[in-house]
Parts: sequence; C-alpha cells; structure tokens
Amino acid sequence: PRPQTSLPAFPETDPAMGAAARRAPEQEQSCKATEDFDAAKPPPFRIGDVRAAVPAHCWRKSPLRSLSYVARDVAVVAALAGAAWWLNSWAVWPLYWAAQGTMFWALFVLGHDCGHGSFSDSGTLNSVVGHLLHTFILVPYNGWRISHRTHHQNHGHIDKDESWHPITENLYKEMEPSTKKLRFSLPYPLLAFPVYLWYRSPGKNGSHFNPSSDLFSPKERLDVIVSTTCWFTMIALLIAMACVFGLVPVLKLYGVPYAVSDC
Repeated sequence: PRPQTSLPAFPETDPAMGAAARRAPEQEQSCKATEDFDAAKPPPFRIGDVRAAVPAHCWRKSPLRSLSYVARDVAVVAALAGAAWWLNSWAVWPLYWAAQGTMFWALFVLGHDCGHGSFSDSGTLNSVVGHLLHTFILVPYNGWRISHRTHHQNHGHIDKDESWHPITENLYKEMEPSTKKLRFSLPYPLLAFPVYLWYRSPGKNGSHFNPSSDLFSPKERLDVIVSTTCWFTMIALLIAMACVFGLVPVLKLYGVPYAVSDC
C-alpha cells in the first residue's frame, strides 16, 4: 500500500483540541468586533437598561448599615492615632502616616456617598454625616458635592467636565518648562486637591468656598456658606490644638496624614 502522505486529523475525542477549534471562530469574531468598535458612538443601551440589570436589593439603602461603616472607620482613625501617640517612635510614624492617610480617604468616600444620596434616603442624615466627615478632612461638603454633581453630568467632556478637566496637547506644549515641572512633579500633587478646592481646574474660575462662584446657583449659596463656615471652624480647632499641644504633634497626628490623603 502507498504510504500516507497527509497529516492525520485531530481526534474528535480530544476535548482540549475540540475546544480550541471551537474557540477559534469566536476569537476571530471578537477581534473583528473590537476593530469595528467606534468609541464615539452612543452605547447600544440606555442608563435605564443598566439600572434594570441591578438586583432590587442593591437599591435598598440601610442607614444602620451605612452608619456602621462610619462608626468602624472613625474607630480605626481613633485607634491609629492613639497607638501612634502612645508608641511615639520614628519607626512607627511613617507607618501611621500611610495608614491614617488611607483612612482619611475612607472618610472622604463615605462623605462622597452622602453627597450622592446613596448613604441613606434621609437628606438630613446625609447632610449631617457628610458635613462631619468632610469637615474633618478639610473638604467643604456642599461646595464639593455640587461641583461633583456637575462632574458626573459632564463626565469625560473635554470642556465641561469639572474635577477631571484634561489639558489638551496644544496647551501642554505652550506651558513654560517651570509650569510643567511645578504641575506634574512633587510636591505639587500633594497640594493639587486643596488648590482645586480654592481655585478649581486650570482655565476655570471660581472657588468651592465662595457662595457667589459661578459653580453654584443662587438657591445653593446658603448651603455653600454653611459648609465654608464648618471648614473654617475645623481650621480654628486645629489652630487651638496646636496652641495647646504644640505644632509638631498636630502635624504628626493630622497634618501628614492629610497630605497623604491628598496624593
């Protein structure tokens, strides 16, 4: 008999080979779909479709559960501060700053949820808890809440986005070298968020502390005044603590973690 010159077919009983063969057309189709994808087109679904896909229990807000998260995080903040103060060692302070800076941001996230109304169904509870949490980390609650709403309404818009306002390539090229170095090198990133709160993003005017800023409508001015007053009250409290306990302890316990949380 003539010798067989063609390669034998893969046995159909080999599950690995069979699965690979079945996946090949799917992968090819997936690659083609990726190439044909146009990011500029509206998505093939609406926000209502996304909401409908979320299980019903995920929409139910539990104030007790939300407050338990606040109690937990506040307890961790207090425990970290107490432990660092008791140990008072330069081997411990850097660890404390990193951990406490992270916890300051955890408090910010809880206040963020209050601003979105996802903390509870009570506007009063959201406002009280949001003010307590954000004031502690020197964020004007209502001023930031309102501008953050604008951010979500214009997310990704190169001109109208609020907090994530991108710099165009032409604007970057026109910047002086000193401006680039200051903006994109340390220590500027440590100050970026406080500077944003006072002066907004580059190319935008206004302040989160000024009730007359174009960030806010006339009916929102009282809310901004309340938050700004809370912010200055916290500043006064920190100054009083520095007068009683000394500037260095306040910087160790609060100042450095605050800077870390702004990174």
